[in-house]
Amino acid sequence: MKLTDHQPGFVPVAPSSGRFRPLGSDDVHITGGFWAERQRINARNTLPHINHWLEREGWLPNFDLATEGSLPAGRRGREFSDSEIYKYLEALAWEIGRSDDQELEALFRSIVARVAAAQEPDGYLNTYTGRPGQPARWSDLEWGHELYCFGHLFQAAVARVRTRPEADEGLLAVATRAADLVCEAFGADGLQSVCGHPVVETGLAELARVVGEPRYLEQARLFVERRGQGTLKPIEWGQQYFQDDVPIRTATVSRGHAVRANYLAAGAVDVAVDTGDDELMAALETQWRNTVARRTYITGGQGSHHQDEAFGEDWVLPPDRAYSETCAGVASVMFSWRLALARGDARYSDLVERTLFNVVATSPSKTGTAFYYANTLHQRTPGAPAADDAVSPRAESSLRAPWFEVSCCPPNVARTLASLDAFVATADEDGLQLHQYAAGTIRTQVAGQVVAFDVDTDYPRSGSIRVTAPVAIDEPITLSLRIPQWAVDAELRVHSAGEVVTSEVVQPGWAVVRRAFLAGDRVELDLPIEPRVVHPDGRIDAVRGCVAVERGPEVFCLESVDLVGVGDVANVRLDPAAPIVTKDGVPIVRVLVVRPDDADWPYAARPGEQPAADAVEVPLVPYHDWAERGPSTMRVWLPLAT
Repeated sequence: MKLTDHQPGFVPVAPSSGRFRPLGSDDVHITGGFWAERQRINARNTLPHINHWLEREGWLPNFDLATEGSLPAGRRGREFSDSEIYKYLEALAWEIGRSDDQELEALFRSIVARVAAAQEPDGYLNTYTGRPGQPARWSDLEWGHELYCFGHLFQAAVARVRTRPEADEGLLAVATRAADLVCEAFGADGLQSVCGHPVVETGLAELARVVGEPRYLEQARLFVERRGQGTLKPIEWGQQYFQDDVPIRTATVSRGHAVRANYLAAGAVDVAVDTGDDELMAALETQWRNTVARRTYITGGQGSHHQDEAFGEDWVLPPDRAYSETCAGVASVMFSWRLALARGDARYSDLVERTLFNVVATSPSKTGTAFYYANTLHQRTPGAPAADDAVSPRAESSLRAPWFEVSCCPPNVARTLASLDAFVATADEDGLQLHQYAAGTIRTQVAGQVVAFDVDTDYPRSGSIRVTAPVAIDEPITLSLRIPQWAVDAELRVHSAGEVVTSEVVQPGWAVVRRAFLAGDRVELDLPIEPRVVHPDGRIDAVRGCVAVERGPEVFCLESVDLVGVGDVANVRLDPAAPIVTKDGVPIVRVLVVRPDDADWPYAARPGEQPAADAVEVPLVPYHDWAERGPSTMRVWLPLAT
């Protein structure tokens, strides 16, 4: 199918309109610091690791079996395992776009060939359903995940077209044949239903943007509008699990399965933007606002129910039962980023940052070869190391594991890190906006003139961000820098021709500099990065009487490996009178050690613990680094001494 005349660059999402225009990894290059290191590990370790497990567990060979006609015999993996191959292809496409790695290019083409060979003449493609001895097509929309798999196929094709529009390996043709089939089967005169797991909506909308096919956007709209009508069969967790209980236009908060809810919301934003549906957009903004205010963990994680991987009711945010699935964090970033592009509110990028640092970065180990599926905020017992050569149950691994029976998270993390350059900056007709801070370069056009900036920072270790124009920008533009909500009284200075020409204190939101730039002009932003104590809303019962410590965008935690002679994090109380000190960027807190009474009955007329006898100074660690030193108990929320 013919591509649209204008392709927007190396970006996962390219809305037809909105407040900001996204800049992709062809315009923005992360070159150093926190995220560059994670991108390096992702490319060097995580991508080969995923490929190994996809082959070893038979999920990729399932396509070979389909081509040979031997299915269902020999098929391995869950009903949605095809989607992991598509997410992996998407990750490869973004990484190839970043690095032009020819070995990855050859691997990409070989996998696409295996996938394409399994596609049926009418466009159907699934290794779990549709053949003799398998469930019939579309026969189990609640749990079959056929459309879900297609959604990730479409996103992989979009990534390939955006990064290599001249490529001819055939993935786009595979995707458009499948999309045509979906429109035929589920269009206005077709099956009046939806998939139990949203994501096809975002895939269809983005594919429509790539090839200019209005049927794909219309099909995405139909799926969004059908949701909430009781279309799917009831299950034990209620139809809110599928977001099929309330129409999306009347819902006021995210509910049900957290990954499903965020994927649906992201797709609905795509539909609202490209159809000009202000009513739908307003409903989604309300849902985002209420969900962040009442149903989101301090890490940005979402989902407090293990049994259904779902949101709890308002204020139900127990740290020790936090599910906070990694994929829910990825999906939340997708939802928030789309709202940021549409509306321009800095709060959306605030949540993107919080979630990236404290959920997405927490899942992979420092080696990029083991992952958290769920992200607890309180580990009560030391975890058990997962075997390097064994598959783990998805939420039962108490330490990072190399692979899961349901391994949606590793390729989701991989595709997010590989495309991360596209979340750093945006542009509009008036200038450039910096949403995330990382050392790198930005080269784009604004109002017909070339705009170039170099960013120098070791954020989040430091709050100092220096943005330099390497060449002159003759006509005035507006450079906007996001000031996070925690960064009260940040300092902004503009240097030109060796002098400070502007110096001001700026507050959360957008700090704006409008000027023409001489070569060498520099904007300096100093964010207050010292550790701060954070108190929870009193309605969050599970952490009443506790506080957390943050530094910049990072949430910190206490690990038992740092409590020499004390052992368990349950036995300490934070001394509220002692200031937090920082040593080499590490917050040091004073805790009081208590000796609980081991009574026969855990309830009494008076507190059942001995007064604190000892005080010790202990370091806190970034939450994204917890359990890197071996099994430990851990907690984010620290009880206050009384």
